Amino acid sequence: MDDRPIGIFDSGVGGLTVAGEFLKLLPDEEIVYFGDTARVPYGSKSKEIVTKFSAQIVSFLIEKNVKAVVAACNTVSSNCYEALTARFDLPIIEVVSAGAGEAARITRNNTVGVIGTERTIASGAYERMIKAENPEIIVYSKACPLFVPLAEEGWINNSVAAAAAEIYLQELIDRDIDSLILGCTHYPLLTDIITRAAGGVSVINPAVQVARKMRALLEKRGMKRGKSDKPEHKFFVSDNSGKFDKISRIVLGKAYKAEIAEVEGY
Repeated sequence: MDDRPIGIFDSGVGGLTVAGEFLKLLPDEEIVYFGDTARVPYGSKSKEIVTKFSAQIVSFLIEKNVKAVVAACNTVSSNCYEALTARFDLPIIEVVSAGAGEAARITRNNTVGVIGTERTIASGAYERMIKAENPEIIVYSKACPLFVPLAEEGWINNSVAAAAAEIYLQELIDRDIDSLILGCTHYPLLTDIITRAAGGVSVINPAVQVARKMRALLEKRGMKRGKSDKPEHKFFVSDNSGKFDKISRIVLGKAYKAEIAEVEGY
């Protein structure tokens, strides 16, 4: 048994969608969450800067005595996962392989769409991992940079978000995709408008598979929490504009208070 918490981090509040799946699937585990709200978005930044920011956050989480870390950010997962695993000696789970594997499993016509930040799409990580599962699958990708600020603002189900989704997704729908990966952890906040815009396309939220992957890892290594008392979760952000409370209420079912933490010194 291992009573230490699990660390989850993201460029902002989007990673709360991953935390939400962890609360459902691993209800006995404690979570330490960090959202880099002062430096969001990561998707338009260079690989070097994203790697630097991510290493700072992982160092911060290690100081909080976490037993494993989830890079709940597709930009981080697709651009600097290898650098993080080479530097830090603890399990780190990324989100790209989870979504890619699920898409390869459920596609019926071998035509899959991926939406994500500019940096994630430019990396080609999803296409590589999907084709590693099945080389016959055709992958069409689309950067949707407006989705992150819309999610951070809480504009997740209004006419502006709906119009953006229709414009972004039309190109992929015209390609006859039958599955669509939400290649950014902010995007599940916009699931309703994305699903409507995508028509009958199967929408994949990789957060579900990530939670399952962590559960399997903890069971295999004997690292599940042994305490019987109710877990206590801690949330940190690099800047609190008040949006965290609103989004946490939407995603987690209650408003959690986040402490402000400085990570630039790590």
